[in-house]
Amino acid sequence: MKISTQEQQIIKDILTHAAEGTTHMLDQVMENPVSKYTDPAQLDAEINTLFRNFPIIIGHSSDLAAPGDFLTHDDTGVPILVTRSQDGQINAFMNVCRHRGARLEDAPCGKARTFSCPYHAWTYGLDGRLRGMPQPFGFDTVDRSELGLIALPVFERFGMIWVVPSVQEHKMDFDAWVAPMQEQLHGLDLGGHVVFRKWSLHRDMSWRLALEGFQESYHFCSAHRDTACSGYLDNQSLCLDFDPHVRHSVPLPSVTELKDQDPETWEYRPHFMTQNYLFPANFVQVMTDHVYVHTIIPTGPGTCVFQCMMLIPEAPTTEKAERYWQKNHDLIRVVFNEDFVIGEGIQKGLQTGANQNFVFGKFEVGLHLGQRAIDAALDGSLRVPVAS
Repeated sequence: MKISTQEQQIIKDILTHAAEGTTHMLDQVMENPVSKYTDPAQLDAEINTLFRNFPIIIGHSSDLAAPGDFLTHDDTGVPILVTRSQDGQINAFMNVCRHRGARLEDAPCGKARTFSCPYHAWTYGLDGRLRGMPQPFGFDTVDRSELGLIALPVFERFGMIWVVPSVQEHKMDFDAWVAPMQEQLHGLDLGGHVVFRKWSLHRDMSWRLALEGFQESYHFCSAHRDTACSGYLDNQSLCLDFDPHVRHSVPLPSVTELKDQDPETWEYRPHFMTQNYLFPANFVQVMTDHVYVHTIIPTGPGTCVFQCMMLIPEAPTTEKAERYWQKNHDLIRVVFNEDFVIGEGIQKGLQTGANQNFVFGKFEVGLHLGQRAIDAALDGSLRVPVAS
């Protein structure tokens, strides 16, 4: 595949930094108030804005491979039911019966033709429409067409399922929202990948601390001294600002081998890990031959859930392939845990008053960009684009 102009420029910049011993830097240090990590009002605002009005990745297209497949999701604080209807369309609803509010479906996933409420057996189709109710004569004045499940915005793009966890007054233009990242994400063909492993971890740390572990590479050779450090150039990553998204390119040492080659022959992916931040809490982390998609969601003051799926190009058909992918999975779990242990240690010290501000260095570019985007969303200056 021909290298993109964007990726060619990334390699040129990285080679310059490697040759000169420099790295990507902003003009100023940022002081970020610790209160942003501890203030209950701040967390409420983040939940009610970031996790109600912006798309959250909750699954892979293969989770709903065929008509009748469904999944449920609760970690945003909104009970969500996602279905694939008989016409192949993806639908998302609040997992709440319109009669008396009972939870409609408890299973995390499965296959169904209809959903029947366990309380009074009101029944809904895969399209959310109210299909039936026992003893309907008691509701003869009710307009059944108005009592379908409450629909949520849902999008199936790049092999992933995205949901906005609240009813929106205007239809979101999702393609405009991801446009700066579209070329790269489309080229990954994640819809053609398979899920090798999927896991969910509840951690005792602010979701912001977990998020920040993926936004800079300055920590690699201290936090990951015996794991990830040797695999990458030390603190020489580069961030492209696609406000509010960020493409974070972390180079492998092998990238320096390209310096004497014709740029038209360069390949990008074999020489980089790319941590694509998709605002507000999604990452598509591209390794040289597989991908991790993870989402970080606050579950309360000082707690969060980390949800991850490991995508590989095709299902392993030999024991050798199974061992190879399992080894990659086991290593990333160790690396992620190294970050989470440090994050939980930070959490224990947040309320001590030892720090009034956290200091974001000039080369911790992703931290600057991520905080700027969060601030913009909270003050209302960042909104999702609306479809015309």
